Amino acid sequence: MAKIALLIGISKYEAGLASLPKAENDVEAMQRVLLNPEMGDFAPGDVTVLKNPQRQDMEDAIYHLYANRHKDDLVLFYFSGHGVTDEGGDFYFSTRQTQKNQNRLIPTTAVAAANVHNWMNKSKSKRLVVILDCCFSGAFAKGLTAKDSGTIDLQQHLGGEGRAILTASTSTQYAFESDGLDLSIYTHYLVEGIEKGVADQDGDGLIAIDELHQYAKSKVQEASPAMTPELYPHKDGYRIFLAKSPKDDPKLKYRKEVERRINRRGKFTIPARRLLNSLRLQLQLEPDVAEAIEAEVQQPYREYQRKLEEYEATLIETMEVEPNLSERTLNDLIDYQQHLGLRDEDVAPIEARIISQRKSTASKEKLPESIPQVQDKRPAINSIQINTECFTERLSNHVVLDMVAIPGSQFLMGSQENFQQAFTIQPFFMGKFPVTQAQWAVVATFDRVNIDLDPDPSHFKGANRPVECVSWDDAIEFCARLSRKTGKTYRLPSEAEWEYACRAGRSSPFYFGNRTTTDLGNYDGTDWMYSGTMYPGNYGQGGQGEYGEQTTDVGTFPANPFGLYDMHGNIWEWCQDEWHDENNHDPLTDRGAWLSNHNHQYIDLRGSSLYYDPWRYRSAFRDRYARGNRYIFVGFRVVIMRVNS
Repeated sequence: MAKIALLIGISKYEAGLASLPKAENDVEAMQRVLLNPEMGDFAPGDVTVLKNPQRQDMEDAIYHLYANRHKDDLVLFYFSGHGVTDEGGDFYFSTRQTQKNQNRLIPTTAVAAANVHNWMNKSKSKRLVVILDCCFSGAFAKGLTAKDSGTIDLQQHLGGEGRAILTASTSTQYAFESDGLDLSIYTHYLVEGIEKGVADQDGDGLIAIDELHQYAKSKVQEASPAMTPELYPHKDGYRIFLAKSPKDDPKLKYRKEVERRINRRGKFTIPARRLLNSLRLQLQLEPDVAEAIEAEVQQPYREYQRKLEEYEATLIETMEVEPNLSERTLNDLIDYQQHLGLRDEDVAPIEARIISQRKSTASKEKLPESIPQVQDKRPAINSIQINTECFTERLSNHVVLDMVAIPGSQFLMGSQENFQQAFTIQPFFMGKFPVTQAQWAVVATFDRVNIDLDPDPSHFKGANRPVECVSWDDAIEFCARLSRKTGKTYRLPSEAEWEYACRAGRSSPFYFGNRTTTDLGNYDGTDWMYSGTMYPGNYGQGGQGEYGEQTTDVGTFPANPFGLYDMHGNIWEWCQDEWHDENNHDPLTDRGAWLSNHNHQYIDLRGSSLYYDPWRYRSAFRDRYARGNRYIFVGFRVVIMRVNS
């Protein structure tokens, strides 16, 4: 049994790609914690570090990492550098020689993920960990086939058998750096989680892969909310133990309490402050030691505030020079937001405030009010105020279900072109995202109510992707198990509740306006000819876009004003209702879902999916599918009624 690691950092590039000076620091920091006998406890001769290697040297090193291993070895591959994808979305590791021609990757200058997949599949080791701190790193998991590792024999010092891929970003995201850190953001928090022991969430003195991922992800998103680190486990790969932690260290105990007490603004309430002071005295920590721990915990919150202030200052200065922003400036502004790692909902309050101030000034001085082009260019930004009232249902130690409060009101259901009807909707909570594969896997382990559930049914794999290939009956069973486990009544939304929640007070075809692009949702933005009929990839005056060919992680696209994600596209969502004519509801009723006692074969679906054109992606569009069938583009989300609202 051995623990072997290969750490590769690419800072310097000979042509085309920007330098990444922190990549070399990243591998040095990872080497430090892995070699520390109180942390990673890797033998010095078993940790190989390559900084800026030639392509062939890098490929050889990766090959030998996986070759000639024993079944009980733990094999770790860490990479910090540019991740690149080709036109087909296949992932490549950049080398110092990587080049592009007319912005297209020259594949012979990079290391193909497909080769690494092949070497992993052939390796005898049953414990394989890959950590990627690079752009588009989630794409590495695409195409990695499952390998039968035989009977699982858990080792106390190594944990579960299997594979785990930890990525700094999804397959479509950039990985960001921070001016205030010596390391890349993702690696900084990986190292911090191991070095400080704070990633040991269950306090057993060992840091498992899923614990390390959960800690790093939470910290990254505090500092850069637009970045979505992911974990792609296979078998028990999420329980592989990568490092030890100081189990009874008073500094670690204090830090965990600080993590628990800090609020979303990086502050402490007065009671929390006094509780921490009392704990510091109990643990006999010096004030300066406690202050240093608190400063480390507050760092990502301060970094987030710094980015918001930087964005606001940039926007104000830009609008002073150019009150009516050109399309070029708008694109630059969006790119700058992405550079800061901020989501649309992070900057929306800033833009709304500045626009409001300009309107006030304009009314007094008769100046141009604002930047209407921003609303046209990025309609999810200026006009949307995100609802933040929610509660969290903890499904396991590491998986939660976020539920968002939806206020009650009346609305017109349907479209003007077809049929509209007034409905009264009572207040309820709705899933912030479609049910993910991670959430499904946990609930599938709950006690059976009526039918068995496949814990891993999805075609497009990914813990943070929506679960699909589930029938309506499967979704009903999920709700039943969750209800019995929590003591609450979870169910599917009625068709009226779904459309009301999707519109979020808007009467336009989409919650972000009259036009859409594939930057705002996952649908087929290309023309599609079927049975002699052309289905256009654009809607109204909007342009065409892309066809992504697979589901995306939930939360990839902007939220609506209620704070709900993925209401347009990605997957169709089962509703509670049996299929019925649109005009069969009584007006101004809150009768809920349309149900009969006849076990109707067809069930309503809403939201459309990655495979369909934007016309079907509208808030009002409805479709039906057989309740017992499982489709790779159909999932669901859950609701629960609000009490005493």
